[in-house]
Amino acid sequence: MESPFKENILKGKVAVITGGASGIGFEISTQFGKHGASVALMGRRKQVVDSAVSVLQSLGIPAVGFPGDVRKQEDAARVLESTYKHFGKIDILVNAAAGNFLVAAEDLSPNGFRTVLDIDSVGTFTMCHEALKYLKKGAQGRTTSTGGTVLNISATLHYTAAWYQIHVAAAKAAVDSVTRNLALEWGTDYDIRVNGIAPGPIADTPGMSKLDPEEINSKARESMPLYKFGEKWDIAMAAVYLVSDAVVQFFVAKYVNGDTLVVDGGLWLSRPRHLPKEAVRQVSRAVEKRSRNAAIGVPKSKL
Repeated sequence: MESPFKENILKGKVAVITGGASGIGFEISTQFGKHGASVALMGRRKQVVDSAVSVLQSLGIPAVGFPGDVRKQEDAARVLESTYKHFGKIDILVNAAAGNFLVAAEDLSPNGFRTVLDIDSVGTFTMCHEALKYLKKGAQGRTTSTGGTVLNISATLHYTAAWYQIHVAAAKAAVDSVTRNLALEWGTDYDIRVNGIAPGPIADTPGMSKLDPEEINSKARESMPLYKFGEKWDIAMAAVYLVSDAVVQFFVAKYVNGDTLVVDGGLWLSRPRHLPKEAVRQVSRAVEKRSRNAAIGVPKSKL
């Protein structure tokens, strides 16, 4: 699909994207690059990060990748410092790293609950905290007197309630709160804009294979408003808009701060659907087994 934005709308900007090597994060990385930005990808799996960087570079996009875990402050500091040393500045931080899986609350351990919050919520704050010195106005290497931009990838699960996703809903509620509070403080002190995007179900992403697997989703899709599933491109275009200084239909992006833009076709307006609990348990175990086998290199044909 053709972008509605000018090719050079992000020209000269440098973006760090956690979770930028797969799914929605990789599409954001790609579209940022196609619109003129240089990108640095951060992810836990070095092989996946290296592969994504190779694809971006083949498209002529200035890209580097660094393995790292957003839950570890030392990893966050190292990746940001490495990006700064490579590109000379950082203008944009996108927090797209996330953890999720389907599980009934009674079957979810406190450790499992904590793990998702550590990745989504604490990880988002940690990256923001370590990036501040690079993003604020007057930071060495910045070419403008204004601050940079932060974009946090959220969800809509916590706007009502979500079956079997209490951990993700709690984590994303915290992410939205971080977005608003940093927008207030850092917008005032440093001219840094902090916004979010709350995607709905996006086709062909790792999250969808865990949160809406084929085993139980066929009838549920029929009730979705507007259209069946969104595309990664939809989220990436929203991201390009929010981190740019664009003027679209007389609406100035650089004046948007503290907002989380819902991009879900109106799905969050409908009632949450109920999935059979036993089916969720079976699917949760099946997805966990597939993930574990994939991690140790078992061929898909044998999964």
